[in-house]
Amino acid sequence: MATIATGAGVASDLDEHRRELTGYCYRMLGSAFDAEDAVQETMVRAWRGMDRFEGRSALRSWLYRIATNVCLDMLGSRSRRARPMDLSSTSWQPVPASLAARQPEDTWLEPMLDARVLPVAGDPADVAVGRESIRLAFVAALQHLPPRQRAVLILRDVLRWKADEVAGLLETSTASVNSVLQRARATLAARAPDDDGSADLADAEQSDLLADYVTAFEGYDIDRFVALLLEDATQNMPPFEMWLQGRDDIAAWMRGPGAECEGSRLLPLRVNGAPAFAHYRANGPGGRHQPWALQVLTLSGGRVAGITSFLDTRLFPLFGLPAHPDDAEVVAADR
Repeated sequence: MATIATGAGVASDLDEHRRELTGYCYRMLGSAFDAEDAVQETMVRAWRGMDRFEGRSALRSWLYRIATNVCLDMLGSRSRRARPMDLSSTSWQPVPASLAARQPEDTWLEPMLDARVLPVAGDPADVAVGRESIRLAFVAALQHLPPRQRAVLILRDVLRWKADEVAGLLETSTASVNSVLQRARATLAARAPDDDGSADLADAEQSDLLADYVTAFEGYDIDRFVALLLEDATQNMPPFEMWLQGRDDIAAWMRGPGAECEGSRLLPLRVNGAPAFAHYRANGPGGRHQPWALQVLTLSGGRVAGITSFLDTRLFPLFGLPAHPDDAEVVAADR
């Protein structure tokens, strides 16, 4: 195997793998911020250890070994991340108290921008698998697996590594990898949805639905908005524990505490393999629009089946989103 170049060449060789490593670490950790930290730590360790890399294995495999160890170390002292509906079977709370219960940011599953983890081109089947494997419901289900099971399942079923390759990475036997994978698949089958309806709309139908969604939300036409929802649609807003289910409860929320979102602006994105919006609320000086949330939608049956609004404005600079909707062109939506 050819010797890897030094200096700028090393940095280029390492950086070539950053996007896929970020996707791997995100699936492992359920956090965009933790994934970025894990990849940065992986790159630092690789840089420092490059003189010990003798080319006996591919650079990509070596980086995945480092990234896996970094993620396992990070997961050793942390609780699993979840969605509000994963923590409580009760959806509706009285409107005045609905925002009283709040959990720390590290409680919740975080979103991930598609462009940071998915390949820009490639085999359509691989792209589709990549998109499905970062959907919120799937990543939430992964968090129920013990860390090593999580790593094995991602490497085998998402990234399509061979059993002996995973065994080499984890320094275990192929039989052990197959046994761990069997247990992980059984757990995931009980947690992950068979079909979240993400692919049941043609491109034109989806575009029309999303255009209607923007029109209704920005115009704050609640009747028109809830008409776009499935009857049992859900809405949740981390870091708050509250989650809603059903058109009536969502409408009551939006006419109550949610009314402060009137006059908002939405910019389209692709987040977690799904249509999404950067939500700017008109709560700045003089009614200036400011970052407020990232809305990630689940679509099914020609309607909106779920809305997750991540009320964490730190995500805007992390994902390179403008501080004001008029400050930059709409971020490429990968649609």
